[in-house]
Amino acid sequence: MGASSYGYYRATIFLCMFIGYALYFFNRKTFSFVMPSVMDEIELDKDDLGLITSSQTMAYAISKFISGVLSDKISARWLFSIGLFLVGGINVAFSWSSTVFMFSLLWFINGLGQGCGWPPCGKVLRKWFEPSRFGTWWSVLSCSMNLAGSLGPILVTVLLQYYTWRNILTMSGIICAAFSFICLVFVKNEPKNVGLPSIEAAANKGAKGGNNESTLSEFILSPFLWVLSLGYLVVFGVKTAATDWGQLFLMQEKGQTALMGSTYTSALEVGGFVGSLAAGFLSDRAVARQGLDTYGNPRHGLLILMMAGMYVSMYLFRVTITPEIAKEAPVWVQVLHPVSILIGVPEKEIWILFLGAMFGFSSYGPIALFGVIASESAPSNFCGTSHAVVALMANVGAFMAGLPFSTIAKQHSWDFAFWVAEVIMAMATIGFFLARNMRTKMGRIAEKMD
Repeated sequence: MGASSYGYYRATIFLCMFIGYALYFFNRKTFSFVMPSVMDEIELDKDDLGLITSSQTMAYAISKFISGVLSDKISARWLFSIGLFLVGGINVAFSWSSTVFMFSLLWFINGLGQGCGWPPCGKVLRKWFEPSRFGTWWSVLSCSMNLAGSLGPILVTVLLQYYTWRNILTMSGIICAAFSFICLVFVKNEPKNVGLPSIEAAANKGAKGGNNESTLSEFILSPFLWVLSLGYLVVFGVKTAATDWGQLFLMQEKGQTALMGSTYTSALEVGGFVGSLAAGFLSDRAVARQGLDTYGNPRHGLLILMMAGMYVSMYLFRVTITPEIAKEAPVWVQVLHPVSILIGVPEKEIWILFLGAMFGFSSYGPIALFGVIASESAPSNFCGTSHAVVALMANVGAFMAGLPFSTIAKQHSWDFAFWVAEVIMAMATIGFFLARNMRTKMGRIAEKMD
C-alpha cells in the first residue's frame, strides 16, 4: 500500500511539475521565438532587443535568489502555481503592447514570475525522491526546458503562418495560467501532507559523513561556493547567448533562412535534453562508485569534459558555418552525403544541426550538474541558499548575454561577440580543471562517524 501510494503521488506530482516548468520555460522564451516577426512590425535595433531580454533576466535573477533562500519557509505548490499564473498573464499583456518601454517593463515582471519556478521544484524533489536518485531526477525534470525549447521554435514558426505573434503570445499565456490551477490541486509539498512517511528522514538514518550545520559566515567564506558560482556564471551566460542570439547570427551573418535558424535552436534543445539526462545518470553512477569526499567531487570529471565540449562546438559553429555554406556545401561537409540521402536533409543543414545538438548536449549537462553539486556540497542548513547563490550568479551571466553581448555585436559583429564568448569559455574550463581537487565541502567539515 505504501509503495503504491508513493508511486502514484510521485508520478502525478512529477508530471505536473514537468509540464508546468515546460510552460514556464516556453513563456520565458516566447519573445525570442517571435523576435523576427516582432521586428517586422515594430522597429527595434539590437540595443532595444538586448534591453528587453536583459530586463527579464535581471528580474529572474533577483526573484530566483529570493525564492531559493525562502523556499524552506514557503509552500512549494503555492509558490510554483502563483508564479505560473503570473507568467501566463504577463504574456497576454505583452501581446497587447507595442513600445520598447512596455516590452521591457512587462518582460521584467515576467522574470519576477519566472523566479518562482525552479526553487519549489528542487524542494519537492528532495522531499519525494531518495538522495541516491537526486541527480537523475533533477536532470529529468530540467529536461522540461529542453522539450519546450526544442518544440517551441518549430511550433511558433508553423503557427506564424496562420496567426500573428500577438495571437501566439495570448494563447500560450492563457494555457500557462490555466495549468497553474491544476498544479495547485495535484502538487503536494511532501509525503507527510498525504499521510506518508518522510523520505528524507529515512534516507538520513545511518548516513555517513553528512554535513554538519554551519554558520552563515562559514558557508559564505567557502572558496568552492564562489568557484562554483563563477563557473556557472560563464556556462549559463554562454548558453544563453547561443540560444537567444544564435538564430539571428545564422540569419544576419551566416546567410541562413529563418527556418534553418529556428531548427538550429531546436537541435540545440534536443541535444540539451540528452545532455541533461546523461549528466544526471552518469554523475550519479560516479558518486555511487566513489562516494562524496571532502576534496574533489566525482561529478567534476564529466563537468569539465562537457565544458570543453561547449568551447569546441562554439568554435566550429563560428568558423565552419559561412554564407557560402548556405549555397553549396564544401567538400569536407559532403562526407555527410550518405546521411543526407538517408534522412532527406542537405549535408550543410545536417552539419549545422549537429553543431547545435553538440552545443546543447555540452551546455545543459553542466547546468544540471552545477545545481546538484551546489546542493549536495552545502551544509545541511544552507542547501537552498547554496543553490540560490550559484543560480544568482548564473543569471548574472544570462543578463550579460543580453544587452552587453548585443552591444558588442552592434559595435563589431555577431562573429566577434561569439569569439569573445569562446575565449571566456576556454578560460573557465581551464580554471575549473585546475581547481578540480580543491575542498568541495562548504562550511564546517562534518565529523567522522564510526
